[in-house]
Amino acid sequence: MSSSALSARRYTTRDLVLFALFTALIAIGAFIRIPVPFCPFTLQLLFTTLAGSILGGRRGAASVGVYVLLGLVGLPVFTSGGGPSYIFQPTFGYLLGFIGGAGLTGYLAHQSSQPTLKDLLMANFAGLIVIYTAGMAYLTMINNLYLGTPISLWTLFIYCFLLPIPGDIFLCIVAAFLTRQIQRSLPR
Repeated sequence: MSSSALSARRYTTRDLVLFALFTALIAIGAFIRIPVPFCPFTLQLLFTTLAGSILGGRRGAASVGVYVLLGLVGLPVFTSGGGPSYIFQPTFGYLLGFIGGAGLTGYLAHQSSQPTLKDLLMANFAGLIVIYTAGMAYLTMINNLYLGTPISLWTLFIYCFLLPIPGDIFLCIVAAFLTRQIQRSLPR
């Protein structure tokens, strides 16, 4: 491997601090929640979206991935606890979606060195689509195949899309504005 390839993979102290900060913020965001049936509304989306848009696609997804791994090894960082059995929770798909969503958001947000507010909004909404797709598909699969409690498409649409989408759109907008402010204040 060439030295330029190795140096591209090195993390600065700043990178590591931001990486750990976003992992911690996502864990905290899991406990700031509004109870909604089936899919609780938390601030995890805000922090996973910020992780992608601030850290970039690969690093943002990795930060969210570390959060998910911490929960799977037993730390109670998820909305309803933690541990390996959490993969059988109907909302686990949203956690997987957070990884992909942060990755896509970060990739799209970093296509320009100075993304506009519109660029950030589009990146955030693209990440939101990934999160909803993974979360709703997993919830349907777990309920129908594992839990034996089939969920109709109408119920899925109401509780896992129609009810949470206004709040999540709001969080995507907030994340875009925060990203602009944070990027201006962070040294390059």
